[in-house]
Amino acid sequence: FMMGYAWQKGWIPLAEESILEAIELNGAAVESNKAAFEWGRRAAVDLASVERAAGPAEAKPESHRLSQSLDEMIARRRAFLAQYQNIAYARRYSDYVERVGAMEEAKVPGSTALTEAVARNLFKLMAYKDEYEVARLYTASDFLDRVKARFEGDYEVKMHLAPPLWAKKDPATGELRKSTYGPWMLSAMRFLARLKGLRGTALDVFGYSAERRTERRLIEDYRAVVEELVASLDRDRLDLAVEIASIPAKIRGFGHVKMRSLEEAKGHQAELLSQWRSPSSASPTRPAIPIRAAA
Repeated sequence: FMMGYAWQKGWIPLAEESILEAIELNGAAVESNKAAFEWGRRAAVDLASVERAAGPAEAKPESHRLSQSLDEMIARRRAFLAQYQNIAYARRYSDYVERVGAMEEAKVPGSTALTEAVARNLFKLMAYKDEYEVARLYTASDFLDRVKARFEGDYEVKMHLAPPLWAKKDPATGELRKSTYGPWMLSAMRFLARLKGLRGTALDVFGYSAERRTERRLIEDYRAVVEELVASLDRDRLDLAVEIASIPAKIRGFGHVKMRSLEEAKGHQAELLSQWRSPSSASPTRPAIPIRAAA
């Protein structure tokens, strides 16, 4: 498939007949590999049609569709955050991103690169998956409907979780150990999801954990970094600003996995901020590598 894609793009200096002959001489799944090569060629020309043909029969969730503009990107994330917390929380997000957009336009007319990076990464930090959000996604989304559509018969949903308030730690690693919970956990989650208004308040029992405090602090730290970037933004340093503003994308996983990736991301951010604050000592700009980011 990848060879077909690359060949159609003109990146492989071989004749189509030579590639097909090599597939036949190899003698392994000849027809399947020929078909994969053909699908790769089609993907290079019309990826959307190939994705439709390869996808499952059920409709793709709206959340999986890529935004077609910056305004749409912001609007969709604002709507999500209103469900995540409330309208005020969502407005806090959109107002800030729009302010960054106005400042970028003033400093680098015609550019939206930094605003797009902030729109994606501030949202990622503000929509951190705490206990309330996990409960909401399992019970208020189409998760259960998709399970019912995919499985038949007498099945039972079980969950493997490590609730921070009572999960036991692994004696060897010190990390929380997951336990198995039956269908009753979904009822508990429905109740928990309705308590999202407690998030970040004095009554938020989950919010006192080190992980939750870190996640809230990351939001404010990120806004402070963005303020520093836009204050001295110019066209020559736009790429570096975007790279710094995109650091949260490197923070992956949950729990102890997330904490490890956070430390790596912080180290990278420190290096980039050092370049930003001392442009005369910065290393030569590396060639940009195009990345297709999720919208």
